[in-house]
Amino acid sequence: MSSEPEVLFERRGAAGIITLNRPKALNALSHQMVRLIHPQLMAWAQDPDVSRVVLKASGERAFCAGGDIRAIYDLGRAGRADEALAFWREEYLLNHYIGTYPKPYVSLIDGICMGGGFGLSAHGTYRVAGDRYLFAMPEVNIGLFPDVGGTYVLPRLPGRRGVYLALTGARIKAADALATGLATHKVPSDQFAALEEALAAGEPVDALLSAHAAAPQEAPLDRYGALIEEVFGRPSLEDMLQRLDAKAQDGGEDGAFCRTAADAMRAACPTSLAITMEQMRRGPALTLAGALATEFRIVNRVARGHDFYEGVRAIIVDKDNAPRWEPARLSDVDPAIIAAHFFPIEDELELETGRP
Repeated sequence: MSSEPEVLFERRGAAGIITLNRPKALNALSHQMVRLIHPQLMAWAQDPDVSRVVLKASGERAFCAGGDIRAIYDLGRAGRADEALAFWREEYLLNHYIGTYPKPYVSLIDGICMGGGFGLSAHGTYRVAGDRYLFAMPEVNIGLFPDVGGTYVLPRLPGRRGVYLALTGARIKAADALATGLATHKVPSDQFAALEEALAAGEPVDALLSAHAAAPQEAPLDRYGALIEEVFGRPSLEDMLQRLDAKAQDGGEDGAFCRTAADAMRAACPTSLAITMEQMRRGPALTLAGALATEFRIVNRVARGHDFYEGVRAIIVDKDNAPRWEPARLSDVDPAIIAAHFFPIEDELELETGRP
């Protein structure tokens, strides 16, 4: 076990700098990290000498590959689901605080950004993508769902691209992130250090980011923009899959894209797909607080169910990539059970205007 702190804090000039510091674990977000970051952000919010916060990560592979899912799995398997839920509760509170932060909050994202990394960055003021940027929300593949505010952010992305990302777990790079608004700027990786120093020097954040930003490049998903909007705007998962199957028969680039999307959805956890579809339906009417409160209701059910632990077992623990979902087919998912995931719970996540 490393003796290095999991997260580092530095006051440099006008900037409060947070460094995620678990590079060997792809900077996976632990409960301890959440408990350190939140109070430090609160202190900097009150410090008149700190005019902006910068979030970055150690190593070159990952900004943050997600929450520490293995630790959560181990707690649940040991009958300690309440402790796992305490992590989710505190993580969601941190996500909301970032979304309402009173000062510019700049995430420097150069590497993998998934799950918990999305929650740490997506709700802040600025999201700067480097050359190694790689984004995905692959939770449906492990019996989970796109949380940490995914209910709020993803259905608001243009052209139903967020719905596509949520249901397929597809990975995108910087050009697509910039085109959808997941990233606010694209800056070459070799300029990150200079950008960080300029931020610490106190120069106006907007002007600084604009000065360092590279010109937008063609976004690969633009090639399929009309197709994504047409397919992932359909009212049900069954309609989406039927349309993907039909288009796959046409061959060509569009057909290959549709076959890949359909295969990804059919490999995912059926219950997770149905939950995610309902998130995407409800999300546009919710505030960030309402979305996070909704997600806490869902995760209370998921943490006491079967599929999450089976998905983590198959993908992360045993790595046999053969999860045995219950139920195994989308057609066997009970709509009443999906609806029940969204019902109020006794111990709600309380946020300002947080009740959905």
